[in-house]
Amino acid sequence: MSAPARPPRPSRPRSRRPRWGLRLATGGACLVLAVSGIGHLLVRELETGIHRVDAFGGLDNRPKSTGGGVNFLVVGTDGREKITPREKALYRLGGAPCHCTDTLVLLHLSADHRRVSAVSLPRDSYAEIPAYTDAAGVRHPRHPRKLNAAYAEGGPSLTVRTVEHLTGVRVHHYLEVDFTSFMKTVDVIGGVKICTTRPLKDDHTGLDLPAGTHVLDGGQALQYVRSRHVDGTSDLGRIKRQQRFLAAVVHRTTTGGILLNPVRFNQVTGALLGSVRADHGLEAADLVALGRAMHGVTPASSEFASVPVILPGVPLKGAGSTLRWDRAKAKRLFTAFREDRPLVARHPKRPGATTVEVAPGRVRVRVFNGTDTPGLAARVNRALHAAGFATTGSPADAATPDVRHTVITYDPGWDRSVRSLAAALPGAQLKPVTGQGAVMRVTVGTDYTGVRPVRAEQPPSGESGFGAVTGDEVTCPEGAGRSL
Repeated sequence: MSAPARPPRPSRPRSRRPRWGLRLATGGACLVLAVSGIGHLLVRELETGIHRVDAFGGLDNRPKSTGGGVNFLVVGTDGREKITPREKALYRLGGAPCHCTDTLVLLHLSADHRRVSAVSLPRDSYAEIPAYTDAAGVRHPRHPRKLNAAYAEGGPSLTVRTVEHLTGVRVHHYLEVDFTSFMKTVDVIGGVKICTTRPLKDDHTGLDLPAGTHVLDGGQALQYVRSRHVDGTSDLGRIKRQQRFLAAVVHRTTTGGILLNPVRFNQVTGALLGSVRADHGLEAADLVALGRAMHGVTPASSEFASVPVILPGVPLKGAGSTLRWDRAKAKRLFTAFREDRPLVARHPKRPGATTVEVAPGRVRVRVFNGTDTPGLAARVNRALHAAGFATTGSPADAATPDVRHTVITYDPGWDRSVRSLAAALPGAQLKPVTGQGAVMRVTVGTDYTGVRPVRAEQPPSGESGFGAVTGDEVTCPEGAGRSL
Protein backbone atom coordinates (compact mmCIF):
# COMPACT_ATOMS: atom_id res chain seq x y z
CA MET A 1 0.00 0.00 0.00
CA SER A 2 1.38 3.37 -0.91
CA ALA A 3 2.18 5.82 1.84
CA PRO A 4 -0.21 8.76 2.34
CA ALA A 5 0.74 11.94 0.55
CA ARG A 6 2.85 14.38 2.47
CA PRO A 7 1.22 17.71 3.35
CA PRO A 8 2.45 20.58 1.19
CA ARG A 9 5.55 22.28 2.56
CA PRO A 10 5.62 26.04 2.90
CA SER A 11 7.46 27.77 0.12
CA ARG A 12 10.86 29.18 0.97
CA PRO A 13 13.71 30.70 -0.92
CA ARG A 14 16.26 28.15 -2.07
CA SER A 15 19.87 29.15 -2.38
CA ARG A 16 21.99 27.70 -5.15
CA ARG A 17 23.67 24.98 -3.16
CA PRO A 18 25.13 21.85 -4.73
CA ARG A 19 22.92 18.80 -4.96
CA TRP A 20 25.26 16.41 -3.28
CA GLY A 21 23.31 13.16 -2.76
CA LEU A 22 24.68 10.41 -4.97
CA ARG A 23 24.20 12.44 -8.18
CA LEU A 24 22.29 9.62 -9.86
CA ALA A 25 20.64 10.52 -13.18
CA THR A 26 17.16 9.36 -12.17
CA GLY A 27 15.69 9.58 -8.70
CA GLY A 28 18.83 10.99 -7.07
CA ALA A 29 19.15 10.16 -3.40
CA CYS A 30 15.66 8.63 -3.31
CA LEU A 31 16.79 5.76 -5.54
CA VAL A 32 19.36 4.86 -2.92
CA LEU A 33 16.72 4.95 -0.21
CA ALA A 34 14.44 2.67 -2.21
CA VAL A 35 17.06 -0.05 -2.10
CA SER A 36 16.55 -0.39 1.64
CA GLY A 37 12.84 -1.07 1.19
CA ILE A 38 11.85 1.43 3.87
CA GLY A 39 13.35 4.52 2.31
CA HIS A 40 10.16 6.54 1.82
CA LEU A 41 8.82 5.94 5.31
CA LEU A 42 12.25 6.63 6.80
CA VAL A 43 12.50 9.98 5.03
CA ARG A 44 8.99 11.01 6.08
CA GLU A 45 9.70 10.15 9.72
CA LEU A 46 13.00 11.99 9.79
CA GLU A 47 11.63 15.02 7.93
CA THR A 48 9.00 15.64 10.61
CA GLY A 49 11.67 15.62 13.33
CA ILE A 50 13.98 18.26 11.87
CA HIS A 51 13.80 21.67 13.53
CA ARG A 52 14.37 24.33 10.89
CA VAL A 53 16.28 27.59 11.16
CA ASP A 54 16.93 30.37 8.65
CA ALA A 55 20.72 30.29 8.48
CA PHE A 56 21.14 31.93 5.08
CA GLY A 57 18.53 34.67 4.99
CA GLY A 58 19.80 38.03 3.79
CA LEU A 59 23.34 36.83 3.07
CA ASP A 60 25.17 38.56 0.23
CA ASN A 61 28.74 38.86 -1.08
CA ARG A 62 29.29 35.22 -0.24
CA PRO A 63 32.38 33.18 -1.19
CA LYS A 64 32.09 31.08 -4.34
CA SER A 65 32.05 27.28 -4.31
CA THR A 66 35.18 26.11 -6.13
CA GLY A 67 36.56 22.61 -5.67
CA GLY A 68 33.45 20.47 -5.30
CA GLY A 69 32.13 18.63 -2.28
CA VAL A 70 29.83 20.08 0.36
CA ASN A 71 30.61 22.21 3.43
CA PHE A 72 28.74 22.11 6.72
CA LEU A 73 29.05 24.55 9.58
CA VAL A 74 28.38 22.52 12.74
CA VAL A 75 27.97 24.52 15.92
CA GLY A 76 27.54 23.28 19.45
CA THR A 77 25.53 25.53 21.72
CA ASP A 78 25.19 25.45 25.48
CA GLY A 79 21.42 24.97 25.26
CA ARG A 80 20.29 22.94 28.26
CA GLU A 81 16.53 23.52 28.41
CA LYS A 82 15.73 19.79 28.09
CA ILE A 83 18.37 18.62 30.56
CA THR A 84 16.87 16.82 33.58
CA PRO A 85 17.70 17.94 37.13
CA ARG A 86 19.61 14.66 37.65
CA GLU A 87 21.72 15.24 34.52
CA LYS A 88 22.40 18.83 35.54
CA ALA A 89 23.73 17.68 38.89
CA LEU A 90 25.61 14.64 37.59
CA TYR A 91 27.34 16.39 34.68
CA ARG A 92 27.72 19.87 36.24
CA LEU A 93 25.30 21.56 33.81
CA GLY A 94 23.51 23.81 36.27
CA GLY A 95 25.00 27.14 35.19
CA ALA A 96 23.12 29.73 33.18
CA PRO A 97 23.58 29.31 29.39
CA CYS A 98 25.33 32.12 27.53
CA HIS A 99 23.29 31.43 24.35
CA CYS A 100 26.51 31.35 22.37
CA THR A 101 28.42 28.79 20.33
CA ASP A 102 30.62 26.64 22.55
CA THR A 103 32.07 24.78 19.55
CA LEU A 104 32.38 25.67 15.84
CA VAL A 105 33.54 23.15 13.23
CA LEU A 106 33.70 23.45 9.45
CA LEU A 107 33.07 20.00 8.00
CA HIS A 108 33.81 19.10 4.36
CA LEU A 109 32.64 15.97 2.53
CA SER A 110 34.76 15.48 -0.58
CA ALA A 111 33.18 15.32 -4.01
CA ASP A 112 33.93 11.60 -4.25
CA HIS A 113 32.34 10.96 -0.81
CA ARG A 114 35.49 9.20 0.41
CA ARG A 115 37.07 11.85 2.64
CA VAL A 116 35.78 13.97 5.51
CA SER A 117 37.78 16.99 6.68
CA ALA A 118 36.96 18.82 9.91
CA VAL A 119 38.50 22.16 10.88
CA SER A 120 37.87 23.46 14.40
CA LEU A 121 37.47 27.22 14.80
CA PRO A 122 38.49 28.30 18.33
CA ARG A 123 35.56 30.06 19.94
CA ASP A 124 37.84 32.79 21.30
CA SER A 125 39.15 33.67 17.83
CA TYR A 126 39.38 37.38 17.08
CA ALA A 127 36.67 38.13 14.50
CA GLU A 128 35.21 41.12 12.71
CA ILE A 129 31.44 40.76 13.05
CA PRO A 130 29.93 42.02 9.74
CA ALA A 131 27.46 44.91 9.83
CA TYR A 132 23.88 43.74 10.39
CA THR A 133 20.39 44.89 11.33
CA ASP A 134 18.90 43.20 14.39
CA ALA A 135 15.31 42.03 14.91
CA ALA A 136 14.36 45.44 16.33
CA GLY A 137 15.55 47.19 13.18
CA VAL A 138 18.69 48.64 14.78
CA ARG A 139 21.72 48.80 12.48
CA HIS A 140 25.01 47.58 13.94
CA PRO A 141 28.26 48.51 12.16
CA ARG A 142 31.10 46.08 11.63
CA HIS A 143 32.91 45.55 14.94
CA PRO A 144 35.53 43.28 16.60
CA ARG A 145 34.48 40.52 18.95
CA LYS A 146 35.22 36.90 19.81
CA LEU A 147 33.93 34.52 17.16
CA ASN A 148 31.36 32.90 19.43
CA ALA A 149 29.72 36.29 20.04
CA ALA A 150 28.24 36.25 16.52
CA TYR A 151 25.60 33.71 17.57
CA ALA A 152 24.64 35.64 20.71
CA GLU A 153 24.23 38.83 18.66
CA GLY A 154 22.54 37.58 15.51
CA GLY A 155 21.93 33.85 15.69
CA PRO A 156 22.73 31.32 12.95
CA SER A 157 22.66 33.76 10.03
CA LEU A 158 25.20 36.15 11.54
CA THR A 159 27.33 33.18 12.60
CA VAL A 160 27.42 31.89 9.01
CA ARG A 161 28.26 35.37 7.68
CA THR A 162 31.09 35.80 10.20
CA VAL A 163 32.60 32.37 9.48
CA GLU A 164 32.43 32.88 5.72
CA HIS A 165 34.06 36.30 6.09
CA LEU A 166 36.85 34.86 8.25
CA THR A 167 37.62 31.76 6.20
CA GLY A 168 36.59 32.49 2.62
CA VAL A 169 34.74 29.13 2.67
CA ARG A 170 31.15 28.99 1.41
CA VAL A 171 28.87 27.23 3.89
CA HIS A 172 26.31 25.00 2.15
CA HIS A 173 24.52 23.65 5.21
CA TYR A 174 24.14 24.54 8.88
CA LEU A 175 23.66 22.16 11.82
CA GLU A 176 23.21 23.23 15.42
CA VAL A 177 23.63 20.69 18.23
CA ASP A 178 22.79 21.27 21.88
CA PHE A 179 23.67 19.28 24.99
CA THR A 180 20.58 17.09 24.76
CA SER A 181 21.00 15.99 21.14
CA PHE A 182 24.68 15.31 21.76
CA MET A 183 24.08 12.97 24.70
CA LYS A 184 21.17 11.16 23.03
CA THR A 185 23.14 10.48 19.86
CA VAL A 186 26.16 9.09 21.73
CA ASP A 187 23.91 6.79 23.73
CA VAL A 188 22.10 5.51 20.63
CA ILE A 189 25.34 4.51 18.86
CA GLY A 190 26.35 2.54 21.95
CA GLY A 191 28.94 4.90 23.39
CA VAL A 192 32.31 6.05 22.08
CA LYS A 193 35.73 4.56 22.90
CA ILE A 194 38.34 7.05 24.09
CA CYS A 195 41.99 6.41 25.06
CA THR A 196 44.14 8.62 27.25
CA THR A 197 47.73 8.13 28.35
CA ARG A 198 47.33 10.25 31.49
CA PRO A 199 44.48 10.92 33.96
CA LEU A 200 41.97 13.58 32.91
CA LYS A 201 40.25 15.47 35.71
CA ASP A 202 38.24 18.69 35.56
CA ASP A 203 36.39 19.90 38.65
CA HIS A 204 34.29 22.29 36.55
CA THR A 205 32.65 19.55 34.44
CA GLY A 206 33.12 16.58 36.77
CA LEU A 207 35.31 14.73 34.26
CA ASP A 208 37.42 12.12 36.06
CA LEU A 209 39.07 9.54 33.78
CA PRO A 210 42.11 7.50 34.82
CA ALA A 211 44.71 6.71 32.20
CA GLY A 212 43.61 3.96 29.85
CA THR A 213 40.72 3.10 27.53
CA HIS A 214 37.11 3.99 28.28
CA VAL A 215 33.74 3.64 26.55
CA LEU A 216 31.91 6.90 27.31
CA ASP A 217 28.14 7.23 27.40
CA GLY A 218 26.39 10.44 26.37
CA GLY A 219 26.86 12.30 29.65
CA GLN A 220 30.48 11.27 30.07
CA ALA A 221 31.20 12.19 26.45
CA LEU A 222 29.73 15.64 27.07
CA GLN A 223 32.07 16.09 30.03
CA TYR A 224 35.00 14.99 27.88
CA VAL A 225 34.39 17.45 25.03
CA ARG A 226 33.46 20.37 27.32
CA SER A 227 36.40 20.20 29.73
CA ARG A 228 38.72 23.21 29.52
CA HIS A 229 40.50 22.88 32.87
CA VAL A 230 42.25 19.51 32.45
CA ASP A 231 45.62 21.21 31.97
CA GLY A 232 46.92 24.65 31.04
CA THR A 233 45.88 24.43 27.38
CA SER A 234 42.32 25.69 27.96
CA ASP A 235 40.23 25.84 24.76
CA LEU A 236 43.06 24.65 22.48
CA GLY A 237 43.48 21.48 24.53
CA ARG A 238 39.74 20.97 24.49
CA ILE A 239 39.75 21.23 20.68
CA LYS A 240 42.32 18.41 20.52
CA ARG A 241 40.05 16.24 22.67
CA GLN A 242 37.05 17.13 20.52
CA GLN A 243 38.97 16.05 17.42
CA ARG A 244 39.88 12.78 19.10
CA PHE A 245 36.22 12.31 19.96
CA LEU A 246 35.04 13.03 16.40
CA ALA A 247 37.56 10.53 15.05
CA ALA A 248 36.21 7.94 17.49
CA VAL A 249 32.64 8.66 16.31
CA VAL A 250 33.69 8.13 12.68
CA HIS A 251 35.30 4.83 13.68
CA ARG A 252 32.22 3.72 15.64
CA THR A 253 29.71 4.52 12.90
CA THR A 254 31.71 3.30 9.91
CA THR A 255 32.99 0.04 11.42
CA GLY A 256 29.91 -0.83 13.45
CA GLY A 257 27.61 -1.26 10.44
CA ILE A 258 25.38 1.63 11.50
CA LEU A 259 25.44 3.40 8.11
CA LEU A 260 24.42 0.26 6.22
CA ASN A 261 21.75 -0.98 8.63
CA PRO A 262 18.45 0.84 7.90
CA VAL A 263 17.02 0.24 11.38
CA ARG A 264 20.17 1.32 13.25
CA PHE A 265 20.66 4.28 10.91
CA ASN A 266 17.06 5.34 11.53
CA GLN A 267 17.59 5.17 15.30
CA VAL A 268 20.79 7.22 15.21
CA THR A 269 19.52 9.82 12.76
CA GLY A 270 16.20 10.13 14.59
CA ALA A 271 17.99 10.72 17.90
CA LEU A 272 20.20 13.38 16.34
CA LEU A 273 17.52 15.19 14.35
CA GLY A 274 15.03 15.11 17.19
CA SER A 275 16.76 18.03 18.89
CA VAL A 276 19.11 19.66 16.37
CA ARG A 277 18.37 22.67 14.21
CA ALA A 278 19.20 22.63 10.49
CA ASP A 279 18.89 25.02 7.57
CA HIS A 280 15.82 24.75 5.33
CA GLY A 281 17.80 23.30 2.43
CA LEU A 282 19.09 20.26 4.33
CA GLU A 283 16.43 17.66 3.65
CA ALA A 284 16.06 14.26 5.26
CA ALA A 285 16.58 12.54 1.90
CA ASP A 286 19.93 14.29 1.62
CA LEU A 287 20.97 13.14 5.09
CA VAL A 288 20.03 9.52 4.44
CA ALA A 289 21.85 9.58 1.10
CA LEU A 290 24.84 11.10 2.85
CA GLY A 291 24.86 8.26 5.35
CA ARG A 292 24.78 5.67 2.57
CA ALA A 293 27.51 7.48 0.67
CA MET A 294 29.81 7.72 3.67
CA HIS A 295 30.23 3.95 3.99
CA GLY A 296 33.54 4.41 2.13
CA VAL A 297 34.85 6.89 4.72
CA THR A 298 37.21 5.39 7.30
CA PRO A 299 39.22 6.84 10.19
CA ALA A 300 42.22 6.90 7.83
CA SER A 301 40.28 9.02 5.33
CA SER A 302 38.88 11.40 7.95
CA GLU A 303 41.14 14.29 8.89
CA PHE A 304 41.10 16.90 11.62
CA ALA A 305 42.75 20.27 12.03
CA SER A 306 42.43 23.43 14.07
CA VAL A 307 43.06 26.90 12.72
CA PRO A 308 46.69 27.78 13.56
CA VAL A 309 46.83 30.57 16.12
CA ILE A 310 49.50 32.89 17.52
CA LEU A 311 50.07 32.68 21.26
CA PRO A 312 49.67 34.31 23.68
CA GLY A 313 46.19 35.74 23.24
CA VAL A 314 45.58 39.43 22.61
CA PRO A 315 43.25 41.43 24.90
CA LEU A 316 40.19 42.98 23.26
CA LYS A 317 38.37 45.74 25.11
CA GLY A 318 35.11 44.44 26.50
CA ALA A 319 35.74 40.86 25.33
CA GLY A 320 38.79 39.57 27.21
CA SER A 321 41.66 37.64 25.62
CA THR A 322 41.26 36.71 21.95
CA LEU A 323 43.22 34.34 19.72
CA ARG A 324 44.69 35.80 16.52
CA TRP A 325 45.05 33.41 13.60
CA ASP A 326 48.35 32.78 11.85
CA ARG A 327 47.19 34.36 8.60
CA ALA A 328 49.65 32.62 6.27
CA LYS A 329 48.96 29.13 7.62
CA ALA A 330 45.22 29.74 7.89
CA LYS A 331 45.13 30.87 4.26
CA ARG A 332 46.82 27.64 3.11
CA LEU A 333 44.49 25.58 5.27
CA PHE A 334 41.30 27.09 3.91
CA THR A 335 42.58 27.13 0.34
CA ALA A 336 43.02 23.34 0.54
CA PHE A 337 39.61 23.06 2.20
CA ARG A 338 37.89 25.07 -0.56
CA GLU A 339 39.68 23.21 -3.35
CA ASP A 340 38.65 19.77 -2.06
CA ARG A 341 42.26 18.78 -1.36
CA PRO A 342 43.45 16.61 1.57
CA LEU A 343 44.75 18.48 4.59
CA VAL A 344 47.17 15.72 5.59
CA ALA A 345 50.15 14.33 3.68
CA ARG A 346 49.68 10.57 3.61
CA HIS A 347 52.34 8.53 5.39
CA PRO A 348 52.55 4.82 6.23
CA LYS A 349 50.85 4.06 9.52
CA ARG A 350 51.80 1.54 12.20
CA PRO A 351 48.71 -0.65 12.68
CA GLY A 352 48.10 -1.86 16.21
CA ALA A 353 50.51 0.66 17.73
CA THR A 354 50.22 1.42 21.44
CA THR A 355 49.32 5.04 22.15
CA VAL A 356 51.89 6.89 24.27
CA GLU A 357 52.06 10.41 25.67
CA VAL A 358 55.61 11.27 24.50
CA ALA A 359 56.50 10.68 20.85
CA PRO A 360 59.24 8.02 20.47
CA GLY A 361 61.35 10.45 18.43
CA ARG A 362 61.81 12.51 21.59
CA VAL A 363 63.11 9.55 23.62
CA ARG A 364 66.89 8.95 23.53
CA VAL A 365 68.03 5.42 24.25
CA ARG A 366 71.18 3.27 24.20
CA VAL A 367 71.06 -0.54 24.12
CA PHE A 368 73.23 -3.09 25.96
CA ASN A 369 73.26 -6.87 25.58
CA GLY A 370 72.72 -8.64 28.92
CA THR A 371 72.75 -12.14 27.39
CA ASP A 372 75.30 -14.39 25.71
CA THR A 373 73.45 -14.15 22.35
CA PRO A 374 75.85 -12.47 19.89
CA GLY A 375 74.53 -9.38 18.13
CA LEU A 376 71.32 -9.12 20.18
CA ALA A 377 71.97 -5.51 21.23
CA ALA A 378 72.43 -4.48 17.61
CA ARG A 379 69.14 -6.18 16.61
CA VAL A 380 67.23 -4.49 19.43
CA ASN A 381 68.84 -1.17 18.56
CA ARG A 382 67.65 -1.50 14.94
CA ALA A 383 64.15 -2.47 16.09
CA LEU A 384 63.87 0.51 18.44
CA HIS A 385 65.16 2.83 15.71
CA ALA A 386 62.57 1.43 13.27
CA ALA A 387 59.89 2.09 15.91
CA GLY A 388 60.89 5.76 15.89
CA PHE A 389 63.08 6.01 18.99
CA ALA A 390 66.20 8.20 18.97
CA THR A 391 68.83 5.49 19.42
CA THR A 392 72.24 6.84 20.27
CA GLY A 393 75.73 5.43 20.74
CA SER A 394 76.93 1.99 19.66
CA PRO A 395 75.22 -1.13 21.01
CA ALA A 396 77.47 -2.82 23.54
CA ASP A 397 77.67 -5.77 25.93
CA ALA A 398 76.49 -5.34 29.50
CA ALA A 399 78.79 -5.96 32.45
CA THR A 400 77.21 -9.38 33.01
CA PRO A 401 75.86 -11.79 30.36
CA ASP A 402 73.22 -13.49 32.52
CA VAL A 403 70.46 -10.86 32.78
CA ARG A 404 67.09 -12.62 32.89
CA HIS A 405 64.72 -9.64 32.74
CA THR A 406 65.14 -6.67 30.41
CA VAL A 407 65.85 -3.53 32.45
CA ILE A 408 65.38 0.15 31.55
CA THR A 409 67.38 2.56 33.71
CA TYR A 410 66.35 6.20 33.50
CA ASP A 411 66.67 9.54 35.23
CA PRO A 412 63.48 10.29 37.27
CA GLY A 413 63.31 13.66 35.51
CA TRP A 414 62.28 11.78 32.36
CA ASP A 415 59.51 9.71 33.95
CA ARG A 416 57.00 10.56 31.18
CA SER A 417 59.40 9.62 28.40
CA VAL A 418 60.32 6.29 29.94
CA ARG A 419 56.69 5.18 29.76
CA SER A 420 56.87 5.42 25.96
CA LEU A 421 59.95 3.19 25.92
CA ALA A 422 58.38 0.75 28.40
CA ALA A 423 55.33 0.44 26.11
CA ALA A 424 57.66 -0.62 23.29
CA LEU A 425 59.35 -3.21 25.53
CA PRO A 426 56.45 -4.83 27.42
CA GLY A 427 57.55 -6.61 30.58
CA ALA A 428 60.75 -4.59 30.98
CA GLN A 429 61.63 -3.57 34.53
CA LEU A 430 62.07 0.15 35.26
CA LYS A 431 64.94 1.30 37.45
CA PRO A 432 65.27 5.04 38.26
CA VAL A 433 68.85 6.32 38.50
CA THR A 434 69.17 9.92 39.67
CA GLY A 435 71.64 11.91 37.59
CA GLN A 436 71.72 9.53 34.62
CA GLY A 437 70.58 12.30 32.27
CA ALA A 438 68.38 12.29 29.20
CA VAL A 439 69.65 9.03 27.64
CA MET A 440 67.88 5.88 28.80
CA ARG A 441 69.75 2.59 29.00
CA VAL A 442 68.13 -0.67 27.91
CA THR A 443 69.85 -3.83 29.11
CA VAL A 444 68.32 -6.67 27.10
CA GLY A 445 67.57 -9.84 29.08
CA THR A 446 66.76 -13.37 28.03
CA ASP A 447 63.01 -12.59 28.28
CA TYR A 448 63.19 -10.20 25.29
CA THR A 449 60.56 -11.06 22.65
CA GLY A 450 60.54 -8.01 20.40
CA VAL A 451 59.72 -4.31 20.10
CA ARG A 452 56.07 -3.29 20.03
CA PRO A 453 55.14 -0.32 17.76
CA VAL A 454 54.03 2.86 19.54
CA ARG A 455 52.56 6.16 18.43
CA ALA A 456 52.24 9.56 20.05
CA GLU A 457 48.89 10.56 21.55
CA GLN A 458 49.17 13.86 19.68
CA PRO A 459 51.18 13.32 16.48
CA PRO A 460 53.53 16.12 15.42
CA SER A 461 52.35 18.62 12.85
CA GLY A 462 52.38 17.25 9.32
CA GLU A 463 54.02 18.71 6.25
CA SER A 464 50.99 20.94 5.76
CA GLY A 465 52.20 23.17 8.58
CA PHE A 466 48.83 23.42 10.33
CA GLY A 467 48.88 20.23 12.39
CA ALA A 468 46.20 18.21 10.62
CA VAL A 469 45.95 14.55 11.59
CA THR A 470 43.97 11.59 10.30
CA GLY A 471 41.43 9.77 12.41
CA ASP A 472 43.47 6.58 12.67
CA GLU A 473 46.28 8.59 14.26
CA VAL A 474 44.12 9.67 17.20
CA THR A 475 41.69 6.78 17.73
CA CYS A 476 42.33 3.90 20.11
CA PRO A 477 44.53 1.13 18.68
CA GLU A 478 42.76 -2.07 17.66
CA GLY A 479 42.24 -4.44 20.55
CA ALA A 480 42.15 -1.74 23.24
CA GLY A 481 39.49 -2.52 25.81
CA ARG A 482 37.71 -0.70 28.58
CA SER A 483 39.89 0.47 31.47
CA LEU A 484 39.26 -1.08 34.85
